[in-house]
Amino acid sequence: MSVESVSAQGFARESRAVLDRITGSEAVQESVTRAAGLIADCIRADGVIQAFGTGHSQALVLELAGRAGGLVPTNRLSMADLVLYGGDDPSALDDPLLERKPGIAGRLYELAAPHPSDLFVIISNSGVNNVIVEMALRAKERGHRILAITSLTHTRTVPAGHASGRKLADIADVVLDNAAPTGDALLELPGGGAVCALSTLTGVMLVQMAVAETAALLIGAGERPPVYVSANVPGGFEGNLGLERHYGDRIRRPAS
Repeated sequence: MSVESVSAQGFARESRAVLDRITGSEAVQESVTRAAGLIADCIRADGVIQAFGTGHSQALVLELAGRAGGLVPTNRLSMADLVLYGGDDPSALDDPLLERKPGIAGRLYELAAPHPSDLFVIISNSGVNNVIVEMALRAKERGHRILAITSLTHTRTVPAGHASGRKLADIADVVLDNAAPTGDALLELPGGGAVCALSTLTGVMLVQMAVAETAALLIGAGERPPVYVSANVPGGFEGNLGLERHYGDRIRRPAS
């Protein structure tokens, strides 16, 4: 990659090329179709999509859970739940290595109190941090289906961070590959290193492709997809509350 590629237009060009590969790939479309099947099955079983990620993967959790045009039966799992719902002191979140400590995912799972019909969507570019793998293992042990969004390139080039030696992609029922390079950054810098992360951009594409395919499956079966309207249009907030009421405290919408 040339020095000229390290520019706004360079990132636009290179990232569009990756997006074109994703959207034009039959293998990716097959994975998206399988992911949509998991989501549709969850909704039909009166389940909730439990979305979890740490660090910048939380951007995709927010893309999936509780946004306009998105699916209503979605719940955001977060490390902050330890404080919001678990009673921990806020200082617990100051630990930059919290996601690598054993036992955290188990607590988050219990705080969410998921139903057996719930689907777990777990997002991690590397797919190796302890809390990510621990959450996937806990969900699998409890009989949940798992959809993973990860970088297969990255996860295949780094060691496992969990004592089991397993990675997120090893545990999931369906994997959506975000096509991000190892380390996530796309544009190589002169003398080493790279700049401009890619996984959020490609991850958003995969999330919305899966949501659209889910809606298509439901519509094709004569069912109405349960989707949010923007709270900033007349009647949107009130209408959304009515849709959420069916799920009660199974979906949580704390201030972001």
